[in-house]
Amino acid sequence: MTAITTRPAPDTDHSLLRFSLRADATLCAGAGLFVAMAADPLARLSGLPATAEWIGGAALVVYGVLLYAAAGIADVRRVGVGVVAGNAIFTAAVAVVLATGVLPLTGVGVTATAAFAAATAGLTRLQYLGLRRLA
Repeated sequence: MTAITTRPAPDTDHSLLRFSLRADATLCAGAGLFVAMAADPLARLSGLPATAEWIGGAALVVYGVLLYAAAGIADVRRVGVGVVAGNAIFTAAVAVVLATGVLPLTGVGVTATAAFAAATAGLTRLQYLGLRRLA
């Protein structure tokens, strides 16, 4: 006689949200590490001071590490809601900064900043879809 065992289904409801949060964390940490390591040459290209580049890069690394860890907690819905709201605010703030020209960005700086904001908006959309699956 053979015994039939069943395993609980994997946590598929949270999979898109967890994936998109971890993708966001990886993008932020990777980009932040690159920016922090190349702050001087990037400063000449972007128009921002090297110190601002380094601080921004270091902040992205810290955020990426914390977000990656937070994506693994049991109640990932709360994390997702907070990250979606924060990313939406960040994307809107970047659009305002670029539209008003508050920062002394060069053409390369504007392009890089807009590209990072677009990537953030894309990941925010995935995170939102992941949250919708939970509802």
